[in-house]
Amino acid sequence: MRILHTSDWHIGRTFHGHSTLEALRGVLDELIGQVREHEVDVVIVAGDVFDSATPAASCYTLLSDTLRGIADTGARVVVTSGNHDSAARLGFQAGLLRDGIHVLTDPDAVGAPLTIDDAHGPVHFYGIPYLEPALLRHKWAGVRTQAAVLGRAMDLVRSDLAARGGRSVAIAHCFAAGVEPTPHLERDIQQGGLDVVPLATFAGVDYTALGHIHGRQTLAEGVRYAGAPLHYSFGEGAKPRGSWLVDLDAHGLAEVQWLDLPVPRRLVTLRGPFADILADEALAGNEDAWVCVEYTDALPEADPLRRLQQRFPFCARVVHAPAAVRSGERRSYVERVRAARSDRELVEAFLLHVRDGQGATEREGEILDDLLDERVRQEAMA
Repeated sequence: MRILHTSDWHIGRTFHGHSTLEALRGVLDELIGQVREHEVDVVIVAGDVFDSATPAASCYTLLSDTLRGIADTGARVVVTSGNHDSAARLGFQAGLLRDGIHVLTDPDAVGAPLTIDDAHGPVHFYGIPYLEPALLRHKWAGVRTQAAVLGRAMDLVRSDLAARGGRSVAIAHCFAAGVEPTPHLERDIQQGGLDVVPLATFAGVDYTALGHIHGRQTLAEGVRYAGAPLHYSFGEGAKPRGSWLVDLDAHGLAEVQWLDLPVPRRLVTLRGPFADILADEALAGNEDAWVCVEYTDALPEADPLRRLQQRFPFCARVVHAPAAVRSGERRSYVERVRAARSDRELVEAFLLHVRDGQGATEREGEILDDLLDERVRQEAMA
């Protein structure tokens, strides 16, 4: 069986205020061509199909067009929900889709596989939607972290697989141990601290298709992230875009190879004095790229973005980054906020600012965790 592992389409996401919908449509059209060219049997989309829980109508159109295009090649499609998706909305659409397109969003169905046969027998696909611990504690006692809920889910998978036998593929959306995230890009799927899922959690299946991290990564031969098909941050500029082509033989995982996808517009970061960046002829080759400028002048420039866009029409970000920084300077409130990776850390940054360096007490931290969990519950029920 030949499987194409992709993830994190983030349909509807903007890039510094610019729509990415048409660029993504072109890239996904190329992906459909690869499915046909390589005679793929099953396409996996491992979560974060949409960028928002309430996507615009045009986002649904792109998703439907892409899924139909994949199905027209003869491949089956298995889609799971990520932390950006509304599992309820994505799951509702499942009933409207044609045969061969499977959208798995129900936590109660974890451990019950979608089974697809090939010449060597059955392959069991265990789709694990993004699991929010705050919503599962009444079902799975004691789970408070992503590591705990993924561990429980994979226990269900292994138990079912032991009874069925055969080859297997797990699909999950999480932050697994050993990955390198893009700073300030992937939304942390936790409350109160970095919640890493141990690699050993995914033992016992032939291949694990992961989503959430936007860059291609191999954690083990059979545990991989495919990353996003489009660049959504300048921090990703050097990371390739594409999918994993996974072959299973009669005994399990046989081969994995990378298929590149085209980059509609490359990303570059230019650093140096403002006047040099405007005048340096050696930078002419970047005038059709998405450009981030970090200018190192001691003082900020007036209206820098408009002036840079006169030379670089696709300049999307400007950062004043003075070359000389005073030593021993304490981080400002703005810097703390920018560095925050979760809602809890945002609150902590505020407390440190207004309390002159004193953060939350242990009891205050417990109250904050409970309040943030309750907000997650309310948003999920909306």
